Amino acid sequence: MMSESKILRVGLIQMQGGPEESANFKQAEALIREAAGKGARLILTPEVTNRIAAAGSGVSALAKPEVEDGFLKATRALAEELGVWLLLGSLMLKAEDDPSRAANRSILIDEFGEIRARYDKIHTFRADLPGGETYDEAKRVRPGAKSVVAETPWGGLGMTVCYDLRFPQLYRKLAAKGARILSIPAAFTVPTGKAHWRTLMQARAIETGAFVLAPAQWGEHGGADSGTLRASYGHSLAVGPWGEVLADAGEGVSATVVDLDLAAVDEARRRIPAWGHEQPFD
Repeated sequence: MMSESKILRVGLIQMQGGPEESANFKQAEALIREAAGKGARLILTPEVTNRIAAAGSGVSALAKPEVEDGFLKATRALAEELGVWLLLGSLMLKAEDDPSRAANRSILIDEFGEIRARYDKIHTFRADLPGGETYDEAKRVRPGAKSVVAETPWGGLGMTVCYDLRFPQLYRKLAAKGARILSIPAAFTVPTGKAHWRTLMQARAIETGAFVLAPAQWGEHGGADSGTLRASYGHSLAVGPWGEVLADAGEGVSATVVDLDLAAVDEARRRIPAWGHEQPFD
């Protein structure tokens, strides 16, 4: 059900995470408190908020089952304390149906600290990038198989993660299922971020007539003993349903706060009512 007010203040948390869960929680907590102090009612963190390091560094082997994860327990308590809705962009958790791999899981927590929705990243990242960066996320992450639209006081929230961004059919489905806001938390690589990040985010917003919220990891990740460092692009984005960029966090660690006029969703869909114009084809 939509709340009486059509203005929603959101917070986008941009982190420079690493392999140590305790250090990541300390960083995330400070930024979440900052966003809440600025009046944000829905706060979103990046992909792999609990652990991130160089590819192949064994981070997924440290994943715990959801019911045992201390990071999740602590952030649930924080959401309740602050009285805010909190989207953990994703946590690396042990997959219940495949203990040899992790689930890259996005979790939505309400203002009472209750889990309201879960989404496991469907599209695992595979790429060979210039400079020798190689990724094959499926080796350590079990892909999800179900799209999720969570009910919130501000309407449907379509939950996705990072590489999902490149599969527009998923977002079309989420919008058809009632999503008015799309979450795309990420740890986007620097080369692909420079080339495609903003363009793809704007395209997903325009195609669906929905708000896009994309909190991101930024900078180099990994400890001194983790081997080749992994780097993320940053530039957490909020994009309006007409494709306009409402906020760009740029580089660095930050808590960016932006107001969403939720009436803009209905206006964008009224201007271009593409939902009623689809035609069958082979």
